[in-house]
Amino acid sequence: MSSPIYIAFFKPYGILSQFTSDNPEETLSIFNLPKDVYPCGRLDKDSEGLLILSNDGTFIDQLLNPKFDKEKIYWVQVENIPSTEALDKIRKGGIEIQDYKTKPGTVKILDPQPEMAERNPPVRFRKSIPTCWLEIKISEGKNRQVRRMTASINHPTLRLIRMQVGKHKLGELLPGQWVEIKKSDIL
Repeated sequence: MSSPIYIAFFKPYGILSQFTSDNPEETLSIFNLPKDVYPCGRLDKDSEGLLILSNDGTFIDQLLNPKFDKEKIYWVQVENIPSTEALDKIRKGGIEIQDYKTKPGTVKILDPQPEMAERNPPVRFRKSIPTCWLEIKISEGKNRQVRRMTASINHPTLRLIRMQVGKHKLGELLPGQWVEIKKSDIL
C-alpha cells in the first residue's frame, strides 16, 4: 500500500465530488490531484468549500461515520434575515429530512457579513429581498441537509461554503486549489 495522503481541496461551485461522470468537465478529474485519493464525504454540485480527500480507508470511515461526530462548519447565504425563533429550530434539531430528524446544531448570524469572492455564476440578486450570512455547525451530513434546514425555516440557501471539517479550516485556499495536510490537522 502507498503512504497515506490527506488533501484539503477547495471544491468550486459546479463541480461534482467525484472523479467520473458523463460530463468529465464537472468532476474532480480536471484538477491535478494525487492519484488514488477519494473524497471523504460530499459537497453537492451547487456547494463550494472544503473537501477532504485521502487514500486512507480507516481515516475516511472515521470522518464519515456518524458515531464519530466530526463537526463541519458552513457559511450559508440565505434569503432575508432569520428571526431568533427560526434559528432556534436549527439549534433544537428535529428538522425532518425525508425519514430522518436532524440533531441539534449551532447557528449564528455572521456580523459583520463576510466579504466573499463573487461566485461564477453569481448568486441571484433581488433588490427587494435582503440576504444574510449564517454560520451553521453540524456533526452529521445528510444529503443536502443544510439547504433543507434553511428551507424548513423559510430562508432558502443562495450560497453554501463549507469552511471547516473536524479541526481543519478552509483557510486561504481559493477555488480549485489544494494542499497536502496531516491527518492530525483534521482529527
